[in-house]
Amino acid sequence: MFRMTVQDVFFVRGRGIVATGRVEYGQLRVRDEVRINDGPGVRVDAIEAFRKKLDTATAGDNVGLLFKKLSNRDLAAGDVITSAGVFLA
Repeated sequence: MFRMTVQDVFFVRGRGIVATGRVEYGQLRVRDEVRINDGPGVRVDAIEAFRKKLDTATAGDNVGLLFKKLSNRDLAAGDVITSAGVFLA
């Protein structure tokens, strides 16, 4: 299980949309599928922390999640990202 509330969203030219926040619980790996506000699944294309590429993000980490296939309209501060199959309460 994974959960992160989005603190900020920005676009990186040539890379995609980045959602930043602190991992509330669980673990996430590059290429895992997540849901935004329990919407359709989307793949995480990269995870970064302080300009370092990571393979995984775990509870307590402040990270940026890169999504190549999303646009600015798909993500906003306050959105909740969960691992696919996890429902919001």
